[in-house]
Formats: sequence, C-alpha cells, structure tokens
Amino acid sequence: MNQDLFIQNLFNALTVGSLYALIAIGYTMVYGILRFINFAHGDVFMVGAYFIFFTVNFSIIPWPLAALAAIIGASALGILVDRVAYRPLREAPRISALISAIGVSFLLENLGLVIFTGLPRPAVQPAWLVDPIIYGNIRILPLSFVVPAVTAVLVLGLLFIVYRTRPGLAMRSIARDIETTRLMGVSIDRTIALTFGLGSALAAAAGIMWAMRYPQIHPFMGVLPGFKAFIAAVVGGIGSIQGAVLGGLLLGTVEIVAVANWPELSGYRDAFAFVLLIVILLFRPTGLMGEKMEDKI
Repeated sequence: MNQDLFIQNLFNALTVGSLYALIAIGYTMVYGILRFINFAHGDVFMVGAYFIFFTVNFSIIPWPLAALAAIIGASALGILVDRVAYRPLREAPRISALISAIGVSFLLENLGLVIFTGLPRPAVQPAWLVDPIIYGNIRILPLSFVVPAVTAVLVLGLLFIVYRTRPGLAMRSIARDIETTRLMGVSIDRTIALTFGLGSALAAAAGIMWAMRYPQIHPFMGVLPGFKAFIAAVVGGIGSIQGAVLGGLLLGTVEIVAVANWPELSGYRDAFAFVLLIVILLFRPTGLMGEKMEDKI
C-alpha cells in the first residue's frame, strides 16, 4: 500500500510540478531580458483557459485544434501586452514597467470579470484524458502522463529555439548587453515581442492543462498559480529556463509530499511554496541554477 501511495503521489507531483514549470518559464524569460517581473503573466494563463472554453463550446473545431487556437490567441495577447504596456516604457525606470505590469494584471482580471462574469465555468475534459487507469490500488488519470510529456516537448522545443536559432541568439545577446545588441543591428522590440509570445504560449498551454486537472475556470484562476510559478522561477534561479523547470518540479514535489505525509496540514498547502522561497533566499539568493546578473540601466 505504501508503494502504491508513493507511485500515486509521484505522478501527482510530476503533473503539478510540470504545470508550475511551464508558467515559470514565462517569468524567467522576461526577467532574463528586461530585468522586471511580468505580473500579468498569470492572467495570460487564465485567458488561455477561457480561449479553449469558448472555442470548444461555441464552434465545431475539434479539441486539439481548439487548444492550438487558444495557445496562438494567448501568445498574441502576450505580444499585445508588451506592445501597449511595456514597449513605451523601455527607457523609463524599471519601477514604471513593474507598476504597469501590476496595472495590466488588474485590468485583465477585471475585464475577465466583466466579460466572462465571476461565475465559475466547467472546463471541457476530453474523455481519453480523464478516464482513470486503475492498477491494483493505483488510480492514475491519463492526464498525469500527458502533462509531463507535453511539458517536456514544449521545453525541448523552447531550448532549441533559444540555443539553436538566430532569434534565440538575439534573446541571449539582449540578456547580456541590450545596447551592444542594438548597435549590431538586432531588432530589440521584435525580439522582446517574440519572448513575450513564447512565454505566453507556454502559459496558455499550462492553463489548458490546469483546467483539465482542476475542471473549473474563473477570472482569478491565474493569481495563485502565477504566484507559485514566480516562486518556482526564483527557487530554480530566475533568468534560467532549466532553473524554472527544476523549480517547478521541486515546488510540485514539496506540495504533494508534504500533504501526503501530513494530511492535517493540507489546509496550509499553499504556504509550503512561500516557506520554500524563504529557505532558498536565505541560503542561495540566486536560486539553485541562477547566476548573479548585472542590473540594466
């Protein structure tokens, strides 16, 4: 029975940790280039879940194509947010961009409240993803296999773009020295827009899979996962894609293992993330895989 419980919790931890990792990558990519936190990122996660909800329920598009359309739509939203809220503040102090990010976050949440209402809506769950696989005392959803697999594919694809393509080279160059990169003829705004688009696409994919695991969507569904993903990015080393993945998996494992071993603390599950953050900052301020970064002026 203990072995069965271990396997069950292992899959739960992988699933939750993978979702945190996908969201955390968006935070870490933007910070790596611009050195500020895009607090609207968790709300893009929410919009991705709503996109697929309306695409599936009000069209004849099959679910896989609806998921792709939702990811593209959320990616376009991320680029739009950068164009409207952040690009005009490129030369302003970073605190201005940070305040703008908080404002965009509140705007998206309250627009969602007005447009979608505050009534939670049931997420569409394809039967092949939620029909449980039962083996002895183990009961695992196919989603628990799909989420880590999809996360791995998306992360590998992102790493290929960042380390094996010219746009990826531009991203890494901007992260090191934005002014020198501009003098070399690289389109800074276009590269930053691509960064927001990629990060938002991953957040939307996480939002879609989150809605399948916790089948209820509402305008504030991205707030807590967004905070936790930010913690995962800091724990792993903000600015590092691999660190974001490690931080997400570690945070998911800590949450699941703590609740499994001390069920009486399940009401404090969300607090474990903040305890982990404090411990990491005390003993390794740059995170597990982070490196000290120079502030940009």
